[in-house]
Amino acid sequence: MKLYDAVISGAEELVGRYPGRTLGLSDAAWPEETGNAMILRSEMAYELGGGSLPGVGLSAITSDPNLVDGDGIVLVGPDLPEISEDTPYARLSFIRVSDASLGDGNTLYRQIRDTEHTRYRFYPKGFMMRVSSSRNREAVRVGRRELGDGLDFAKVGSLLVSAFHRKSMVEAVKVFFITLPGFDYGALERAARETDDITKTIDHILRNVTMDCNACSLQKVCSEVEGLREMHFRMEKH
Repeated sequence: MKLYDAVISGAEELVGRYPGRTLGLSDAAWPEETGNAMILRSEMAYELGGGSLPGVGLSAITSDPNLVDGDGIVLVGPDLPEISEDTPYARLSFIRVSDASLGDGNTLYRQIRDTEHTRYRFYPKGFMMRVSSSRNREAVRVGRRELGDGLDFAKVGSLLVSAFHRKSMVEAVKVFFITLPGFDYGALERAARETDDITKTIDHILRNVTMDCNACSLQKVCSEVEGLREMHFRMEKH
């Protein structure tokens, strides 16, 4: 299943151009909220990706162990305790699954969407995510009290990896957090849009298996992404 492999490979190549550090998966338990608890402006230390600052959230799946070789967390830029003001932000989650677990057709689409929606079931205390899926934006309010209690990206990332692993088909998860002011966030925004376009194209194929490719507005995406055109013809044949 190579639908998102080019996006993942390109994003990892981009991140690799900047100095980063690998964070250990945290063994220290960090509390989670039962839901997306509100952090008021008066309670936050700062915001990641808020206002006019870049704020990118991207999740993509692959079955290639060369792209996601194991669980890991990589940070490019300052860690949460090192930040003192609103800053740009990106969160990339690349999830390795087994091909056999995904299935085909509607099952494939549901599995992809359900994996993406893990971010809506992820509530670290003091780390309030604000997601706009229509704009591919993701911002975070960081609680002042929790920051003083030791909140950092190792704890947040470890909880996110664990959240993805609640799905039995997930074999490994690599998470990137980016807070570097000079990073090329525009390239990540384009990658997030491309990921969303691929997923929408899968849904479009499933809903319109007899469509005329020459008249389809998503023809460019379907032609450029390995696996999409084959999926269409396979669905049409069946």
